[in-house]
Amino acid sequence: MATAVRPPLLHQGSDKASLLCKPNQRVSVRRRSFTTRASSNPGGANVSIPKQWYNLVADLPVKPPPPLHPQTHQPLNPSDLAPLFPDELIRQEVTEERFIDIPEEVAEVYKLWRPTPLIRARRLEKLLGTPAKIYYKYEGTSPAGSHKPNTAVPQAWYNAVAGVKNVVTETGAGQWGSALSFASSLFGLNCEVWQVRASYDQKPYRRLMMETWGARVHPSPSSVTESGRKILEGDPASPGSLGIAISEAVEVAATSADTKYCLGSVLNHVLLHQTVIGEECLEQLAAIGDAPDVVIGCTGGGSNFGGLVFPFMREKLAGRMSPAFKAVEPAACPTLTKGVYAYDFGDTAGLTPLMKMHTLGHGFVPDPIHAGGLRYHGMAPLISHVYELGFMEAIAIQQTECFDAALKFARTEGIIPAPEPTHAIAAAIREALECKRTGEKKVILMAMCGHGHFDLASYEKYLRGDMVDLSHSDEKLREALAAVPKV
Repeated sequence: MATAVRPPLLHQGSDKASLLCKPNQRVSVRRRSFTTRASSNPGGANVSIPKQWYNLVADLPVKPPPPLHPQTHQPLNPSDLAPLFPDELIRQEVTEERFIDIPEEVAEVYKLWRPTPLIRARRLEKLLGTPAKIYYKYEGTSPAGSHKPNTAVPQAWYNAVAGVKNVVTETGAGQWGSALSFASSLFGLNCEVWQVRASYDQKPYRRLMMETWGARVHPSPSSVTESGRKILEGDPASPGSLGIAISEAVEVAATSADTKYCLGSVLNHVLLHQTVIGEECLEQLAAIGDAPDVVIGCTGGGSNFGGLVFPFMREKLAGRMSPAFKAVEPAACPTLTKGVYAYDFGDTAGLTPLMKMHTLGHGFVPDPIHAGGLRYHGMAPLISHVYELGFMEAIAIQQTECFDAALKFARTEGIIPAPEPTHAIAAAIREALECKRTGEKKVILMAMCGHGHFDLASYEKYLRGDMVDLSHSDEKLREALAAVPKV
């Protein structure tokens, strides 16, 4: 599904050499180092804020396939991304360097909430009667209430340093839009957000949160862009999707010289920034003498999962530990478990480069389940590649089981989870109950990527018995997959 007029993606003003080799912006590589700061964690030890992000690509035995130009189907030149991203983020997107220094200005903002706590769920363990240990790395302490500021802050900073005045983006549940609005307010950027219509209607306080930080928010699909108008012509009641919202934001960025695009998941540089989660967690577990047998995270685009898992995957590849990795997705949007591994657009209108990823088809519009942040048709190319290499597993769970798990968690651990991490909680509970059956004393680590304080309408629906399980339509899936480009 391509729009009639495709905004240009090519920018001839820079080439690969200039993007990768500017001496005043070179990314340095050295061993991991940390800034120590007191924080609550199991055992009461000091916890460290990483000084570097980790790039898993450096340690993979097989490198991931390159993105392709949407018209020529040839490997993308970094300069092709210049209309959308500042040079430094393009460099981080394509680099194979192992560690990337975190700028001092970004680290100072991180100190507002990092390090985040690693908490043992002892009360949940007791409720389940399991011999397993359950730990969760809690990212809900950030100003936006989720893991998203880990990448929003550096993205906003790199844009500001490059002289950019305006940034645009999409958001599903509103977590990413909130994070970028917050980060933009710190660095003097104007921020415009397209929020998936289903979430825009369900979560008005997320919109107000973004507006409080100064952002302008549109429901997507909107009449503001050509992409949105085409969708509304075909379906005036469209609930929207992340793919549609991406099309709208990319269209604006690609046709506006003073505007850049920011993405909250999927791309390599986004997953790179999120590795502060896993790096901290490695140190926290080492301080108490534990190592995970299984690491679990929910997956939509993949940033929360990759942020926790990738540093542990490095340790496994090096032979220093051997956990299993499990990605959990909604049954209504089963990208890894039901999608195909193919080159596809990252957006509905076909404006983005082609990425090799697990996809349900760029035209797939998931049912409006409450985990809005997991309603994306594709999976991060790097996570898709790792999945193809057999380094991780994936499962899909229905939303009623997830909310049942959320109530167990809230009523024992006290935190009301966002709908997205309820998938990880449900999978962790399955794992813990299996340990109860077998007697195994596994260490289960899960990503608790945010709180659900703005998602209480979905909890009300569950508590009233009005929530139903939604599954993807096989017919709709076949139709969407038929439109995947033949590359």
